[in-house]
Amino acid sequence: MVETETGTRHREKMAKKKAARDKIMAGKTEIRGLVIVHTGKGKGKSTAAWGLALRAMGHGQRVGIVQFVKGAWETGERGMLEDRFGDLCTIQALGRGFSWESQDLEKDTEAAEHAWAAAQKMMADPEFDLVIMDEINIALRYGQLDVANVAQAMKDKRTDLHVVLTGRNAPDELIDVADLVTEMTQIKHPFRSGVKAQEGIEF
Repeated sequence: MVETETGTRHREKMAKKKAARDKIMAGKTEIRGLVIVHTGKGKGKSTAAWGLALRAMGHGQRVGIVQFVKGAWETGERGMLEDRFGDLCTIQALGRGFSWESQDLEKDTEAAEHAWAAAQKMMADPEFDLVIMDEINIALRYGQLDVANVAQAMKDKRTDLHVVLTGRNAPDELIDVADLVTEMTQIKHPFRSGVKAQEGIEF
């Protein structure tokens, strides 16, 4: 085929872009475990973490997940991973539900401390490549865990371990020590139109 003038300009532009990208990528040589924070008011924080879990497992990596809020009710992701990939994924659902449902700060704090102890144990276990602390930011927001202790634990973690912390209102101390922070922004949500939480979408 005869190359058009537009096609030639595009090829030249992409060639320059590739050269610039290759130069940037050549300087990225460090490999280490990351601290990743998913926060914000939008939906998708935990969902993104589960996606990372699947990606890691696809590479044969072991994943540990501690849920700081969910516990009593069954979720699709937990059933799927525990039933079919139990050799690669360990899940501990140690939450008592949302704080406005339990309405018991003392018991919620006790549950959060128990979950934090489980998460620390996973972080110390060299068998785990990725540890996800689902909705830990909620426990931090309500003072059920000490923010400084959690932030310090992220600084002191094994250098090869990836850690993901989810939940809205991530504290500044956690954001400061993180390598990657993503804020989910809500544009539109069906809940505001009267649509209840549904299997396969919310849980």
